[in-house]
Amino acid sequence: MIGFELAGRQDIRSVLLLGAHCDDLEIGCGGTLLRMAASLPDAEFSWVTLSGEPDRAAETRAAAQRLFAGAHRLTVDCQAFRGSYFPQEAARIKDFFETLKTRVQPDLILTHHGGDAHQDHRITSELTWNTFRNHMILEYEVPKYDGDIGRPNVFVPLSAAQLAEKNRILLECFPSQRGRSWFTAETFAALARLRGIECNAPEGYAEAFHARKLVMEIPRR
Repeated sequence: MIGFELAGRQDIRSVLLLGAHCDDLEIGCGGTLLRMAASLPDAEFSWVTLSGEPDRAAETRAAAQRLFAGAHRLTVDCQAFRGSYFPQEAARIKDFFETLKTRVQPDLILTHHGGDAHQDHRITSELTWNTFRNHMILEYEVPKYDGDIGRPNVFVPLSAAQLAEKNRILLECFPSQRGRSWFTAETFAALARLRGIECNAPEGYAEAFHARKLVMEIPRR
């Protein structure tokens, strides 16, 4: 499969990570974050989770530190907007986004897929595009009961070791979720295997994203 690099390591100085709830980023792109942590040592990562009780926020902070191994410029901001009520909270969340864009100037943004069936995920995606209008945005996917897994068009291959580490972090850092029938290593590995097949990943695993807009620069000779 034909591949493109992000834009060169020197061009990715700031990355904004947006999740509606604690564990969304970890599930949707935890493996990709592990790869970025290894390949972009000089980048600044701004992690924003919009909804979470204090105990859940502590879980996300622990997971974020594990994913980045404490060796990067990482800030974690856990807000307390009311989960499952983002449509009703949209004005307040929009105000937060307007403040956020004065604090960070990201070269890359990872956010929820706009076609996600969960209303909180959709609002997060909509406000991402509404607020950051001239940025490189990739939308990750989160498996769930709604059955809204779509047809992504950007793939990040993962090694078996990276997938195993992602799953280990999820299961160890989120004890509050262990009682959920779907919150298992098998779930996360199944989706990664499917996406790995779709992009012919070297070790058979991948995470996938939706890209609405990309500009391809062709170097001059």
